[in-house]
Amino acid sequence: MRVWILYTQYMVPEDNKNHNKMYSTGKKKPNLIALFMLTMSGVVALGVVVFLVYGFATGHPALSGKKNDAQTESTIVHVDADSSVAVASEDAYTGREPISADDPAVLGAQSADGEKEADASEQSEAENDGSLKSRYSGVYERFGDDLDDPEYLAANKIYVLESRDADPENVTLTFGGDILFDDEYAVTARLLQNGGEISAGIDPALIDMMHASDITMVNNEFPYSFGGSPTPEKTYTFRADPPTVRYLSDMGVNAVGIANNHAFDFGEQAFADTLTTLEEAGMPYCGGGRNIKDASAPLYFVIDDIKVGIIAATQIERLDNPDTRGATDSQSGVFRCLNPTRLLETVTAARSKCDFLVVFIHWGTESTNEIDWLQTDQAPKIAEAGADLIIGAHPHVLQGIGTSKGVPVFYSLGNFWFNSKELDTCLVKATLSKPESGRSAIRNLKFIPCRQVGCRTYPASGEERDRIIADMRALSPGVNIDSEGSVTY
Repeated sequence: MRVWILYTQYMVPEDNKNHNKMYSTGKKKPNLIALFMLTMSGVVALGVVVFLVYGFATGHPALSGKKNDAQTESTIVHVDADSSVAVASEDAYTGREPISADDPAVLGAQSADGEKEADASEQSEAENDGSLKSRYSGVYERFGDDLDDPEYLAANKIYVLESRDADPENVTLTFGGDILFDDEYAVTARLLQNGGEISAGIDPALIDMMHASDITMVNNEFPYSFGGSPTPEKTYTFRADPPTVRYLSDMGVNAVGIANNHAFDFGEQAFADTLTTLEEAGMPYCGGGRNIKDASAPLYFVIDDIKVGIIAATQIERLDNPDTRGATDSQSGVFRCLNPTRLLETVTAARSKCDFLVVFIHWGTESTNEIDWLQTDQAPKIAEAGADLIIGAHPHVLQGIGTSKGVPVFYSLGNFWFNSKELDTCLVKATLSKPESGRSAIRNLKFIPCRQVGCRTYPASGEERDRIIADMRALSPGVNIDSEGSVTY
């Protein structure tokens, strides 16, 4: 098209529309200079067309958009045997050598990154490997307990429990007083008459409270056995059929103390049956055993990365030759502490193995709310040895709350569910915080007023509740008990 335009512009006059005629008549000669330029323009145009066609046909880099070999090599992605990915430097365009994946600096960086990833992976695996040691890493770091070794746990009486209070930041402990499952006495006889379920003797609201606590402990004031013989000349001797042990778990109890003056009521055989019955029921116990090492051994519970220790012991009976046999190196029996030396040594040793330590002690004088001299003598010694909380039983009635060297002391919780008498009783609930400065602390301490009436125990309410709290205030000088039962000291 361009050739034709030039031709018409330079060769044909504007007034002559019939260029064929012009050539035939010879009225005007062609311009030689213009003809030369036209010819050269056509040659150049033809060369450009040929070059373009050839370039696209052969894939020339300048025309196809492809880089030359050197450029292509500079942007190749290399994958080595370890599946590490390295991209060569764009410095290839400037003539500088690309960084090699084998360069020591690259290898060093890769090694450091690999170590970090490995450490992170190991930490993640440790946190998610399902082991108790990793789940309760705080307990493991503080005490070195191998929580994944069943033999170690059994040998050290350590129980790892799932939390029951739905609060991972705290652990709750609940304590009740004396219980009795002997069907020859009123409470259990009435229970059986009313269908035989524990809810017929203990109000469901209390059962719910006990089930909702991480640890719930009572004083198991009798042996479990079908055999044995009653202790001669002893006024009251108790014995429950072994199947009644289920009442403990039914009421929410997951620990019992057997250091009391009725554990040996039907002799050595019945005491041995008691240990077997509790063990077969999976019920942790302390305060008695097949020898003194076993009887004096603390219970330990691991819950929400807090380790709680509990020791049970008895002063009763206060005789040189008591009806209730004390355990020795070679004989079964209870952990006696009329002479407190071994108890204090046990407390000191146990303190270093747990975050919080409770001493559950059988002491005092029956049927009086007055604290006796042996209670006031031993309480400060136990506190000084390392107890964080002292819980008392045996008098069968409530006694006051005090403190000894900063440690709260509940001198007697009374009967919880024991006989047909009408009397005041209680539960005590302690909420523990996570360990700080090596120890857990009591975050909240609560006295929960209850009544035992007509062989049934229920939570007190209204005026009855207010009266029990007022009575406890009168028995507890120096301790504050508010209208909700919260205790401060």
